[in-house]
Amino acid sequence: MMARLETQDRTPDDAAIWQARFHRLNQLYQLGNQVYATLNAEEALALLMREAVRLTKASSGSVVLVNPTTGFLEIQAAWGLPRKAHRIKLRVGEGVTGWVARSGKSLRLDDVRQDSRYIMLRRSVRSELAVPLYVDGNLSGVLNVDSTRLDAFDDDDQSLLEEIAGLAARVIHNTWRFEQLRLKTRLFESLASVSQAISSPLGVDEVLQVITREACQLMNTRMCSLLLLDDSREWLDLRASHGAGPAYIAKPRLSVSDSLLGVVVRRQKPLQIENVQISSRYQSVEIARSEGLVSLLSAPLVFNGQSIGVLGVYTGQPHSFSNEEIRILAAMASLSAVAIEKARLYERVVEMEDQLRKSEKLSALGLLAAEVAHEIRNPLTVMKMLHHSLNLSFAANDPRGRDFALLGEKMDHLNRIVERILDFARNTEPCLKPLNINHILEELVLLVRHKLSQQKIEMCRELSMGLPPVLGDATQLEQAFLNLILNAVQAMPEGGRLMIRSRADPSPGDDSRAAHVLIEFKDTGLGLSEEQCRHLGGSILNTTKRTGTGLGLAIVVKTIEAHGGKITAKSRAGQGTLFSIHLPVAQESIG
Repeated sequence: MMARLETQDRTPDDAAIWQARFHRLNQLYQLGNQVYATLNAEEALALLMREAVRLTKASSGSVVLVNPTTGFLEIQAAWGLPRKAHRIKLRVGEGVTGWVARSGKSLRLDDVRQDSRYIMLRRSVRSELAVPLYVDGNLSGVLNVDSTRLDAFDDDDQSLLEEIAGLAARVIHNTWRFEQLRLKTRLFESLASVSQAISSPLGVDEVLQVITREACQLMNTRMCSLLLLDDSREWLDLRASHGAGPAYIAKPRLSVSDSLLGVVVRRQKPLQIENVQISSRYQSVEIARSEGLVSLLSAPLVFNGQSIGVLGVYTGQPHSFSNEEIRILAAMASLSAVAIEKARLYERVVEMEDQLRKSEKLSALGLLAAEVAHEIRNPLTVMKMLHHSLNLSFAANDPRGRDFALLGEKMDHLNRIVERILDFARNTEPCLKPLNINHILEELVLLVRHKLSQQKIEMCRELSMGLPPVLGDATQLEQAFLNLILNAVQAMPEGGRLMIRSRADPSPGDDSRAAHVLIEFKDTGLGLSEEQCRHLGGSILNTTKRTGTGLGLAIVVKTIEAHGGKITAKSRAGQGTLFSIHLPVAQESIG
């Protein structure tokens, strides 16, 4: 009954007002649906301004946001304004728009000519309405409309524009969130690319190029550079760049103690410079100007708590890097440091392998020289004995006497040479000490794991715990075991499986004590012939195979025998080879 009375009390004017409000709310609802139907921020803001101008019967309008880097108010979207108006920038507090941006209050001017705050951009404008734009509770810009009519806007227009400003704020908020998600997606893609560099057998220079390229694309910057500390840790050298010009590439190295990037190395914290072209701390201002580099963000490369270099990105326009961007570059730098150290390790492994091959040849030559000297000494001893037993005497003027004496002198000379060679060979005898054989094997597995992975060889190991120590020379045993592993790699050119085992080998008739430790290397390679298996300990002079089971295996046999051990081989062609090594344990561990 009361509802009917209230309805009856309403005048036709009230009905028109309610109808107008309903019409505007309906228009806002439809506008919201259109805005949220697009993911393009520019299209959404342009749509909002078009509808704001239409609904308020204005002549033009614009969305103006505060640039966080420069602090200026810049037009992001407009409707009805000339193109040159987009280049206009206002300071906060300047003009009507600047006043609203500073005060956070809406402002309506019925006649702009009567207000000193108005800056005349178009002579035809007579009225203006500006409302603040809040994004996530922060005053971020201004939404304004103007008209060529006096008293063009009323309270309803102001309420409507404030509602549209709310829609614009949600668009901007969603845009920022979308940009953050896009940046994180690119981060994951870049981190995946760097992770691939970690797992692949790339050299240091190749890894550095991958890092700078991915960082530049990830941060959407003009240029990226990567500098590493030299061996003295006093200088930073440019090792890779993406987007850099000749002037930047040719710039001199930087001192860690006196340069801006040296601060990043010492403090191990990111650093940003808004404009390196005018920074008194930046050392290459002229190069930055010639290359068009403006804002810099640099992050330290840290591995195991120690700085190894810096990763920096440059923009071509003034830019203030957000906390999210700083965290992303820091994460990129952290993973990059791992990739760099892995690449360095891989290069050292390759270098050590080359050195091992050279050492293997030198060892083979040493063994060959010793064997030759030993073979020469026996007939030389017989020759000397026969020379003395002849006891020949000649007249003083007989030249044969001098020849006979010279023959004796030369045999003595040859004997001294042979003795020196044998003395040198004896100096390579192993220095026997109690050793943990599993420790040596574990270090070898760590050393060769990348090479085996590259060759598609699966490494398996079964190392018994609690093994007694063996008597051995760690360096010589490591070289012998590494030779066996490399021979296995050569025997499996298409990949395969390498098993390394260690276990105690009890004395015959006594299961309680181990007299030897057994080490086995089993591969699935091409295998050895029966002849090769039978003559593992044969003379090095009889070796005919240059790789695989040639001089390298001869050195292994000599090394194991020098340790008082024994090595045997079992093999079948095409089904792999099993090398078994028996090494004596330290006597104190037996007794």
